[in-house]
Amino acid sequence: MKMGLKSNHIIYDLPEVRGKLTPSAPISQLTWFRVGGRAEVLFEPADTEDLQSFLKNFPNEIDLTVIGSGSNLIVRDGGISGVTLRLGRAFSNITVNNSAINAYAGAMDVTVARRARDNGIGGLEFLSGIPGSIGGAIRMNAGAYNDQIKDILLEATAFDRQGNLHRLTSEDLEFTYRSCKVPDDWIFVSTKLKGRFQKPSIISARMAEIANNRAEAQPTKERTGGSTFKNPKGLKAWKLIESAGCRSLRRGGAQVSPKHCNFLINTGTATAADIEGLGCEIRRRVSDALGILLEWEIKRVGVAEIPETAI
Repeated sequence: MKMGLKSNHIIYDLPEVRGKLTPSAPISQLTWFRVGGRAEVLFEPADTEDLQSFLKNFPNEIDLTVIGSGSNLIVRDGGISGVTLRLGRAFSNITVNNSAINAYAGAMDVTVARRARDNGIGGLEFLSGIPGSIGGAIRMNAGAYNDQIKDILLEATAFDRQGNLHRLTSEDLEFTYRSCKVPDDWIFVSTKLKGRFQKPSIISARMAEIANNRAEAQPTKERTGGSTFKNPKGLKAWKLIESAGCRSLRRGGAQVSPKHCNFLINTGTATAADIEGLGCEIRRRVSDALGILLEWEIKRVGVAEIPETAI
């Protein structure tokens, strides 16, 4: 794992792990946009104990970035310095306890919704319409179709940067629109979600309705990262983007989706700079035309290839 590295590579300063440490890891294929540079070191822990031990012994001077499933994420072309943490298959377990669902942070939202359906637990159908994993859904209070994570979360567990475990209620998380108040460097590990007993046929019908609505309104078959910008209070981001004349706008291999203006797509040749630059252009045009500055919903990490002063 450490062979062939220069003696000053940061991997020599990292704690011993049972999981996998990969230097100079190509991570573009781990993101839904399929763009971006390499991670200086990619860490995929074997389990929660491995992760906790790593954090407890992790040097404070080294950067740590969590990427989750890579759905709502732009990894910049210059790559990510320090350690990039990804909770993979070892963190995807889902169990059922009466009408509650216990899910690890790496479990995909749609998989959680399907497990709930199969066990006759309703109230989680909206998760089938949200790309990504449960950990990211908690972090951003993900929502769709008039429901959001704060409505169903009973408890979440998270490690802080020092490896201390925290058990958090919905009140502790202080959810707001597309965010929570937990520090940015805390890592969600698992959650307990509440549902209600319901006939699987009713749940299936609702999930089918959500799937049909998504297919009609969103570019679900494209390389995209979900909603690009948050909705300003009382407004719809896609309507503002359309009003500013940005539908189908292009920059290099990136394009504003003709189907849904709040989605950016990689047409096949885009770089991360193309996608982020297109987003910045949209923000400028909406600001100039309507006096509203859109706030990014997509997370952007790594070394920027566009000026940091860009909107």
